[in-house]
Amino acid sequence: MTAAITRESRPRILTGDTPTGSLHLGHWVGSVKRRVSLQDSHDCYFIIANVHAYTTRLQKSAEIKRDTIEIVRDYLAMGIDPERATIFVQSEIPAIAELTFLFAMLIPFNRVMRNPTLKTEIELKGLGDTYSFGFPLYAVGQTADILAFRPTGVPVGEDQVPHLEMTREVARRFNHIFCGVDEHTEDKDHVAQGGVFPVPHADVGEVGRLLGVDGTNKMSKSLGNAIFISDPPKEVEKKVKKIFTGRASATEPGDTKNALFQYVRTFITDKARVAELEDKYTRGDNIGDGHIKLEVAEAINVLLAPMRERRAAFEGRDDLVLEILREGTARANRTAEATLALAKDRMHLISWPRSLG
Repeated sequence: MTAAITRESRPRILTGDTPTGSLHLGHWVGSVKRRVSLQDSHDCYFIIANVHAYTTRLQKSAEIKRDTIEIVRDYLAMGIDPERATIFVQSEIPAIAELTFLFAMLIPFNRVMRNPTLKTEIELKGLGDTYSFGFPLYAVGQTADILAFRPTGVPVGEDQVPHLEMTREVARRFNHIFCGVDEHTEDKDHVAQGGVFPVPHADVGEVGRLLGVDGTNKMSKSLGNAIFISDPPKEVEKKVKKIFTGRASATEPGDTKNALFQYVRTFITDKARVAELEDKYTRGDNIGDGHIKLEVAEAINVLLAPMRERRAAFEGRDDLVLEILREGTARANRTAEATLALAKDRMHLISWPRSLG
């Protein structure tokens, strides 16, 4: 009881992932590393947004279930502790679906379609005009994923900040219409002025956008340019060797703004060595891309070694993973139901207490 009270008295964060496969280094540096560091100072909720996966993978439901379990394994491998954080599955939180419908009344359709992240996904996935109505609706659903837990912060990658801005708009609008909060109130003061929802801020990781090994695009499973948390050492080395720089020789001055040096600065922890590599590369001081790639691969494998060990403990143990999800989801439901009750009360909806036992 004491631990629960202590956890709930902390500032709250919420973030999560859509199950599209195993997590990769882009997830780690963009958000998960930050989540791990916040577990002892914040009340942490981490959502597996499995319903959102159906917007583009409707006919692959068995894969979505598999990927949901795999993401939890990756969370545990990377250091998320279910004793210190709440890991839960979206589809078992009915309050999220109800809030999605209610929040849809607060956002003009044109505003949803102007979301730059949504537009980018439509282009990258080649959806044209064939996407379901559920695809743009998921942008509204993300606001419910977040606000159902009334967090003050949301650790995200750089590309997710536009989605969060819509959430902030919904929080402000709800608080203004239904709670009487003045529309000029500063974001940090909304709850103090009687608002149901905090206006959450984006907490972007130290590397907002990690390039993939193609050297051009953001790291992504769908683009085939990702280094996964579960990759064995040799596979990491193989992938790092693919990083394209366009440099011809070890004596040619290089531009350290390329993808390879983003990896150098991100994964080599000895900052003096990073500075030395940058200096030699810039001057073309007989240091080839191949040598640097070996150092980068070694640094990444040092990072991943304890993750691989932790992950191995849960391989083939779906029962343990599902039990962690079940317990986390039960706690998440208690929080989300309390939020929904507050929202319904302020909206003057007729409702009664319910149990999700």
